[in-house]
Amino acid sequence: MALPDSLSLAQARRITLAAQGFADAKPGGATDLRHLRRVLRRLHLIQMDSVNVLQRAHFMPLYSRLGPYPAGLLERAAYRRPRELFEFWGHEASLIRADLQPLFRWRMARAHELAWGGMRRIARDRPELVDWVLAEVRERGPVTAAEIESDVPRSKDHWGWNWSEVKQALEWLFYSGQVTAAERTTSFARRYDLPERVLPAAVLAVPDPEPADAFRSLVELSARALGVAAEPELRDYFRLPLRECRVAIAELVEAGVLRPVSVPGWRSAYLHAEARLPRRVDVATLVSPFDPLIWERARTERLFGMTYRIEIYVPAPQRTHGYYVLPFLLGDRFAARVDLKADRQAGVLRVPAAWLEPGAAPEETAEALAAELVRLAGWLGLGSVAAPDRGDFAGPLMSALQARAAGVP
Repeated sequence: MALPDSLSLAQARRITLAAQGFADAKPGGATDLRHLRRVLRRLHLIQMDSVNVLQRAHFMPLYSRLGPYPAGLLERAAYRRPRELFEFWGHEASLIRADLQPLFRWRMARAHELAWGGMRRIARDRPELVDWVLAEVRERGPVTAAEIESDVPRSKDHWGWNWSEVKQALEWLFYSGQVTAAERTTSFARRYDLPERVLPAAVLAVPDPEPADAFRSLVELSARALGVAAEPELRDYFRLPLRECRVAIAELVEAGVLRPVSVPGWRSAYLHAEARLPRRVDVATLVSPFDPLIWERARTERLFGMTYRIEIYVPAPQRTHGYYVLPFLLGDRFAARVDLKADRQAGVLRVPAAWLEPGAAPEETAEALAAELVRLAGWLGLGSVAAPDRGDFAGPLMSALQARAAGVP
């Protein structure tokens, strides 16, 4: 049945959650590659981040949609043959479906204008170093930057970016598509190699798409993953340039792939032709700060009424909710948020803070969140969940955790 031209916020939420895979049935038995592929067909890419206070970011979107799953499935898909994912700059650093690699060649070709300043300077000022580094990768790959660094000066003027010139050259080669990530070390460092030794031959054999065709395909994939979205969100999903994105949207509207619709509080919205509206969404799961459901914070506020900000880089005294805070999705609304830390040495899931969202039912939310925290701890190999330290929801959540531990129904 065709969806209406005017959607309520509740309908827009359910369309979004269905498009993102939250309305799909959980695996009935053991989770395998088929389930992983189902999620990847929904999301197209997964953002990466090095913060490991709970679990590295790229593992979490699969957990949120599938429940506990063998983390090795994602490692296998990303770093073992046949590769189903590859690393590149999609939405920030990302694991992207390998079959989509041709759609990002326009970005690789524009490295001289799009890459960061340090990378561009190395390519411009030290081409001989870039050539040497590429030759080293060709001869010795896969290799990390540390394995091939020469005696080049390091900049110490910024705590977060004191890469050696070799590392900058490698990142230039990575951005421009001349090398790719073969795997990651246990310390999360990239091991670089040539694309022809990493990516499937069938993917590399695909001719370079015209940039306009690639933009149109990427906007369509963004719209498919979001269900209903405004222009900034369609652009943000793959970090597309403004002018090209607008042209692609207009072409997709003309082709009937996208349809303008109205949503209360939205200036504009586009509905994908294959978007579906479930009657309800039954889900109770924690969502990573780097989950595509909440990438675009303005959209998150419009759609869910939740103001969300990741506070990792905020000085501790100025944080509102905590260091690594995950929203708790219950049904089609965010009902709470919790600051979490995996204390691997003690085998405990720490809860530095817990907060109830406005309008959420305290008792129902506490019981559901307690169950989810126990489930998450089990997936992470932690034996217990600690009582919350602070927050306006610490007391009810602690009671629910204690009741669960005591076996009280």
